Amino acid sequence: MEKKYFFVRLNSRRPTFPMDMTPEERQIMMAHRAYWDSWQAQGKVVVFGPVMDPKGPFGMGVVGVENEAELASLISDDPAISLVEGEFFPMTAILPK
Repeated sequence: MEKKYFFVRLNSRRPTFPMDMTPEERQIMMAHRAYWDSWQAQGKVVVFGPVMDPKGPFGMGVVGVENEAELASLISDDPAISLVEGEFFPMTAILPK
């Protein structure tokens, strides 16, 4: 089965989050990083990381999965889901192949 690709956007629940994380939040974000690293190692994540948009920072990723349900599960199992709101959008092409 050919992978379906999605752009994933994780929006923090407060705009100052990257600058004023508590020690507990920092630990959660370290687990978040390890979580997505493991999916990248398995070939499901093409790229991911923080985007420092002046209008408000957010996390982004490009994910290749079998279907939308698999992606929804990956997002809901993210250790940082209590700190972020996830949304995703289908992509029509990933270049280069």
